[in-house]
Amino acid sequence: MAEHADHPAYPVGLRLSGRRVVVVGGGQVAQRRLPALIAAGADITLVSPSATPSVEAMADAGEIRWERRRYADGDLADTWYALIASDDAAANDAASAEAERTRTWCVRSDDADAATAWTPATGRSEGVTVAVLSTDAQGRDPRHSAAVRDAIVEGLRDGTLAAPHHRTRPVPGVSLVGGGPGDPDLITVRGRRLLAEADVVIADRLGPRDLLDELPPHVEVIDAAKIPYGRFMAQEAINRALIEHAKAGKAVVRLKGGDPFVFGRGMEEAQALAAEGISCTVVPGISSSISVPGAAGIPVTHRGVAHEFTVVSGHVAPDDERSLVDWAALAQLRGTLVLLMAVDKIGAIAQALIGHGKSPDTPVALVQEGTTAAQRRVDATLATVAERAAAEEVRPPAVIVIGDVVAVGTDTLPNPAE
Repeated sequence: MAEHADHPAYPVGLRLSGRRVVVVGGGQVAQRRLPALIAAGADITLVSPSATPSVEAMADAGEIRWERRRYADGDLADTWYALIASDDAAANDAASAEAERTRTWCVRSDDADAATAWTPATGRSEGVTVAVLSTDAQGRDPRHSAAVRDAIVEGLRDGTLAAPHHRTRPVPGVSLVGGGPGDPDLITVRGRRLLAEADVVIADRLGPRDLLDELPPHVEVIDAAKIPYGRFMAQEAINRALIEHAKAGKAVVRLKGGDPFVFGRGMEEAQALAAEGISCTVVPGISSSISVPGAAGIPVTHRGVAHEFTVVSGHVAPDDERSLVDWAALAQLRGTLVLLMAVDKIGAIAQALIGHGKSPDTPVALVQEGTTAAQRRVDATLATVAERAAAEEVRPPAVIVIGDVVAVGTDTLPNPAE
């Protein structure tokens, strides 16, 4: 590509919906770039012998196809766009050469000069995508591009369209940021600003993953995904990573789904940091226990229907000796019951509630992937919810709402996927 090095890149927006995209390598670069490709509607094939837990979760959810092997010549056949991001230099060179032969637009994470396309620093606000590329072919500066992008996006968000004053470097420490239920627009302004200032981001799978694509290239992203029944990063290891990076003088953001203190183990992390004398800032987030039902048209309280709502973790079955929940008492409440992390235990929970006097006809709604483009709602009753959940193949993450509010406002609010 040396013959093209003296000319600036020509900016263009690729329309990849329904078109074949191949990603070579399942590491951190793929983890950061895949959500945007998924959001673009691309038909994505990942070629990699291994993947991060979050990338593996995308494959398990059917968002991408994963061929668990090394790159082979011919993998880019009929491909519109390729992202080459493996740790195998020879495979990257071979894939890049195939892309050149087949005239496939190709991005390389290890050698931008060998690529036929570059990934701009991108950000989104109010339906606008801002993409910034350096025009200096001899001195591309990704950090400068990211800074320009940030200034424009922040200006769009606050209505000024003016670059902010230079911020002083944040004091090293940890910010526990609640990212909300999944829609990147539902993170708080403070949370988004702390992300923009971070050196290290330790992110959960259930956090707003699209925000990771907006991070400057120098930001280290650590995957702390807790995938149900899959690989996970133990809480002790997460605590240790927070401590080590903070002590190294880094500004660390712990990006969590929902609110850090609603079944998010945020206090455990805050206590671990306090024990090491590390400053900790807590940024509350919108809890999925309220926002996901709301996005599905279900008010957790409603005048004349429910004067209370109770949020319960369903990760432990009612008959498990570890359970701290008084299911008998919950069965007697007239208000709304919201269950988190309860998809695989809903049958046992429904039986326990019915056994303690709850009507089998009590309405139930299961809202999967709430507030995201993949959101869907499955309705049932306590008597039928286990069968319905299995028949509809409801999978985590899902919020389960039990109570008469489920029938309030049905079809009032649109599904964000529509």
